[in-house]
Amino acid sequence: MDLYTVSFRRTAIVTLATISMMLSGCYKKQSANVVALVNGHPILRSELDKTYQAQERQRKSHAAETREEADNSRVSILLGMINAEIVWQRAAQMKLTATDDEVDAKLEEMKAGSTKEQFDQWLQQTNQTTDDLRSNLRRSITIDRLLNKEINSKIEVTDAEVSHYYYAHKEDFNLTEDRYHVAQIVVTSQPMQEPANSPNSKEIRDADAKKKIQMIANRLDSGEDFGVVAMNLSEDPQTAPNGGDLNFLTESQLRSDPQVFAAISKLKAGETTNILPVYSRSDSKQIIGYSIFKLISRETSGQKDLTSPLVQQSLRDQLRNSRSQLAKATYLEILNNQARVENYFAQEVYKRATK
Repeated sequence: MDLYTVSFRRTAIVTLATISMMLSGCYKKQSANVVALVNGHPILRSELDKTYQAQERQRKSHAAETREEADNSRVSILLGMINAEIVWQRAAQMKLTATDDEVDAKLEEMKAGSTKEQFDQWLQQTNQTTDDLRSNLRRSITIDRLLNKEINSKIEVTDAEVSHYYYAHKEDFNLTEDRYHVAQIVVTSQPMQEPANSPNSKEIRDADAKKKIQMIANRLDSGEDFGVVAMNLSEDPQTAPNGGDLNFLTESQLRSDPQVFAAISKLKAGETTNILPVYSRSDSKQIIGYSIFKLISRETSGQKDLTSPLVQQSLRDQLRNSRSQLAKATYLEILNNQARVENYFAQEVYKRATK
């Protein structure tokens, strides 16, 4: 997966990033072309600028950012690039880097069902060249392989654990109506802290939310793990740490939002919805964000017995997924803590901000 945007749930604001650099005593002389070092590997200013400018092109209809806003955006982007490099290096150390043949196969899979014109149009809409896409696919395949080797392959759920969970929650398996095990990714266009006299802020926030949710949809379409993407990019603080898992929702709960129910009820297990708007509870016409849902499993009404293979598999998958999400979050944090990082750009920003 493209981990340029993975932030391990850290706040990407200039103040915290620069203070962290100050406390660690990292002020060293460096090349003007290098904005950060990750275990001695340089991240170039040109790479940072390219990513920043790609985002700016998607904001071309809005007012230009101030110097402080641009600095804040670049610091956020760079933190993601640093984290991406940390994970990439770990995968390379373990000799898990995807081969050209594997990248080619994934690329052909993505092209399937599209004409050349349609595929080229999609590349243009996502501000990618074919080389960019190949690089992102190589990262996606490589990181998935790393997580499978380091986490998923090591998670075991015993029959005793399945049985214990079932009898501890037996009432949950006496269903009065169908229920759906659902996960979500949410992006909000609501303000966090913003001056009241900002006339275009609502439009800018909505455009940024649309841009982000479309980027997320593209990454899911390219095969990235829903839980990992949700954990790092979803803006719902309650579900993001668990990979967006909403657990089981009854049919009546889902029907409270007819549009969401209509989308989810058409899915097969493992499939995701298209991008759906999120409406304000106080104003059913006001869009306050966007969401994507994944149907993990569906269960019909009635008492479900442990002897049922479907119940056993559902419980086993549920326990495995829960452990996997927790293990991924902690594994990524461990790698981040073990890395030697020098963020020179954060130092530049701090100096400009405190002149």
